[in-house]
Amino acid sequence: VQLQASGGGLVQPGGSLRLSCVASGFTSDYRAIGWFRQAPGKEREGVSCINMRDDSTRYADPVKGRFTISRDKSKNAVYLQMNGLKPGDTAVYYCATDKVWDCTYYRDSYYSRWDYWGQGTQVTVSS
Repeated sequence: VQLQASGGGLVQPGGSLRLSCVASGFTSDYRAIGWFRQAPGKEREGVSCINMRDDSTRYADPVKGRFTISRDKSKNAVYLQMNGLKPGDTAVYYCATDKVWDCTYYRDSYYSRWDYWGQGTQVTVSS
């Protein structure tokens, strides 16, 4: 599988962006697609996740109520709508998938266990 992330950019605080993750070679073997981010000098962290089996979703506390993850099965695409962006959201955003780990295991250090990663897209929130 190959993941292509896009949609990042420079936005003012309070603004919105929509990230896209398109998966080629994607099959029902993959359990979830997650969005992760890594800010300079910080460890990568899980932001949001969607399970392929039932479309259930998870959100990290810092983004709850502001970010929405969704899926278009016909396009093998997952989106992350980000509203109310803050400077603290500035990071490189990655999407990832795995055949073993689902959304129960996208937070904390579990990110390192996910096998398939996109190339990342830069999100900068600044006035």
